[in-house]
Amino acid sequence: MGVTLSEKAAVEVKKIVTEQNLPEETVLRIGVQGGGCSGFSYSLNFDTAVSERDRVIDVHGVKLAVDKKFDPYLDGTVVDFYDGLEKRGFVFNNPNVVKSCGCGSSFQV
Repeated sequence: MGVTLSEKAAVEVKKIVTEQNLPEETVLRIGVQGGGCSGFSYSLNFDTAVSERDRVIDVHGVKLAVDKKFDPYLDGTVVDFYDGLEKRGFVFNNPNVVKSCGCGSSFQV
């Protein structure tokens, strides 16, 4: 199943790529890193290099790259974009999470 983007998140990513004048081969790299009060935190950044370890898919016109080693942590995750009065940013809806911290920036699987 892998990782996917909502349409709203894809629109926001395309907007950022255009505003920052990033190269055409830019991918949105999604990953996991150790840290945070619950053990893991998400990483989300732009990259122009991919390797054979990466799963690269096109979702709503955005190329996503995820290292296969993160599959157990991210399988089924949907990255969405929230734009409310109290906060604004990308959110991860991950069905594998068994515990997350109060601030929502770290998780445990």
